[in-house]
Amino acid sequence: MAKAYIDSMIEKSRIAQKQFESFTQEQVDAIVREIGKVVYDNAEELAKMAVEETGMGVYDHKVAKNKGKSKTIWNSLRDKKSVGIINRDAETGIVEVAKPMGVVGAVTPTTNPIVTPMCNAMFALKGRNSIVVAPHPRAKKCSGETVKRINEALKKHNAPENLIQIIEEPSIEKTNLLMNATDVVVATGGMGMVKAAYSSGKPAYGVGAGNVQVVVDRGVDFDDAAKKIIAGRTFDNGIICSGEQTVIAHEEDYDAVMKAFEDNGAFYISDAETKEKFRNILFVDGHISRDVVGQTPQKLAEMVGIEIPAETKVILIEADGIGEEDVLCKEKMCPVMATFRYKTFEEGVKIAQTNLNLEGAGHSAAVHSNDNAHIDYAGEHLTVSRLVVNQPSSTTAGGSFFNGFAPTTTLGCGSWGNNSISENFTYKHMMNISRIGHYMADRVVPTDEELWA
Repeated sequence: MAKAYIDSMIEKSRIAQKQFESFTQEQVDAIVREIGKVVYDNAEELAKMAVEETGMGVYDHKVAKNKGKSKTIWNSLRDKKSVGIINRDAETGIVEVAKPMGVVGAVTPTTNPIVTPMCNAMFALKGRNSIVVAPHPRAKKCSGETVKRINEALKKHNAPENLIQIIEEPSIEKTNLLMNATDVVVATGGMGMVKAAYSSGKPAYGVGAGNVQVVVDRGVDFDDAAKKIIAGRTFDNGIICSGEQTVIAHEEDYDAVMKAFEDNGAFYISDAETKEKFRNILFVDGHISRDVVGQTPQKLAEMVGIEIPAETKVILIEADGIGEEDVLCKEKMCPVMATFRYKTFEEGVKIAQTNLNLEGAGHSAAVHSNDNAHIDYAGEHLTVSRLVVNQPSSTTAGGSFFNGFAPTTTLGCGSWGNNSISENFTYKHMMNISRIGHYMADRVVPTDEELWA
């Protein structure tokens, strides 16, 4: 039954893709723009559906995410060539011709049930592919409604029918069948699903676990840094994989840094008994508890049995060690952060790396610093695919108007995170490129003496 269902979707998808292959750049871009515009125009309603169905995240933040991602992604795609000849390099004589990959299978998570299907569809269609989405079972209604509204809007552009499809009743079996049947897989979700994508026998793009380490350098405005870090950590109640997880501050600045956080809505915990209570509710057998994902600080405090101010935005917990020494060093998908002291900036980076070795290697880290030498040092020594500087990592590691990261919802983590790419996944990963090599008659060939000098 499941196989027949997926086979039918793939067959329809291949027909749609073949029709779409003949569309011009202008036609393709009009359709890609429409996908983003639908989510932008329906941001509030789709955000409401997502919060109600998944039971996680923050409505206002999901609205901002729907609007922000649709804008930044379209802005990054609108002037890019993806049809026919896309580049001529006079120096090398290479001419690049863009061609579709075919049918894209996209596995999307419960944490981003609106923007991830949108994002993957925009990238897939930019490359003149068709796409079949396998949504998370706990987000099938809001993801399905997103695809439904997009498809309705695409009719006015004469887009082929079935260009974007979604599995209405998702299951692990159907998702695995889909990944085995498509031409390329994009998997955004848990590590088990990403591993399955890489084992599907098809080219795959997946993501690694996040655990964003944040080093606060000396000499920065602690109040400004605290505001940005809190904004990142609290966004959508901390379910974003690029969300800040730690605060690593110089030992002489530590109290002042914690004070800056408390002044901006943080609740600081350092007593052993309360710390242990938080460890017990946050993690089950070393893994993040489903019960805490995307919940408010107040809800977490209630689960622990303590009272915190109603205006608390984030909970800071002083860690008892680094890496494997304290489970608090792992990713916490809720508004909780672990704190650490360092003696030198180099030690601060070492603490960050030790925590990344435990979880999150290859993903992202953040540094708040005015010292370019320190920023470069962190970039050179941390095994991350992106280092976010003086920005809220959660909302900017996936691209923004104010940095050069490619806007996306899928952040590659390189070989550190068992991923095939160490950059932000985007439309260029959804194209095959044919290269035409011209004979360069005027090339000067070095003599053996010159070559080996």
